[in-house]
Amino acid sequence: MHEIQELEVEFDEGGLLKDPAQWNETLAAEIARHDGIGQLTEEHWEIIRTLREYYAKFGVAPAMSHICHSHGKDKQWIHDLFHSCLGAWRVSGLPDPGEEAKTYLSGM
Repeated sequence: MHEIQELEVEFDEGGLLKDPAQWNETLAAEIARHDGIGQLTEEHWEIIRTLREYYAKFGVAPAMSHICHSHGKDKQWIHDLFHSCLGAWRVSGLPDPGEEAKTYLSGM
């Protein structure tokens, strides 16, 4: 259990929120700080919003290369901002996407 912004927030063994309903923008900023990502910029928020919207619509992790392409960025964009695609997923407060998706997100 991590103490973030005076809230007790539980993370699973993979570092993902156990209860995604606890997510908010303040928590996202704290997770980013804790993970060494630093201050979230508008580019970070573009990715976070896109991930959350995609997950809300389809219930799965999107192809990160498509997110990069849709924003006119190269395939390293998310990695450069979040250190990994799984880091972006984590800051976005989304639930465990399953082992196969975590492997995909970690490897990008």
